[in-house]
Amino acid sequence: MLFLKTLIIVVQLLSALGVIGLVLLQHGKGADMGAAFGSGASGSLFGATGSANFLSRTTAILAAVFFATTLTLTYIGSYKSKPSAGLLGAAPAVTASAASVPAAVPAPVSAPGQNVPK
Repeated sequence: MLFLKTLIIVVQLLSALGVIGLVLLQHGKGADMGAAFGSGASGSLFGATGSANFLSRTTAILAAVFFATTLTLTYIGSYKSKPSAGLLGAAPAVTASAASVPAAVPAPVSAPGQNVPK
C-alpha cells in the first residue's frame, strides 16, 4: 500500500508540473509575443493551429490525471484499516456483568485535624 501511495504521489507531482509548464507555454488570444518564439509560424511541426490544439489537449489530459490522483489520494488517506487480531486469531470477548463490577466507593471526607496522631 505504501508503494502504491508513493507511486500515485509521484504521478500527481509530475502531472502538476506538466500542467504548469503547458499553461505557461500557451499564449492567449492577443499574445503577439508568442510569434517571436515560433508558435505563430505556419510551417511548424503541428501547423498553424495544430500546436494550440495539441497543447490544449495535453493540458486537459494532465489536468484530468491530476484530478484523478487527488481523488485517489484522498480515498487512500481516509481509509481506516481494521485492527488486527494478532497471531493467535480473534481475542476472546471480554464481557462483564453489572453485578461483578464493584461500584466506585467515594473517598471519605476528612476534617482538618482528624488524621493527627494523639
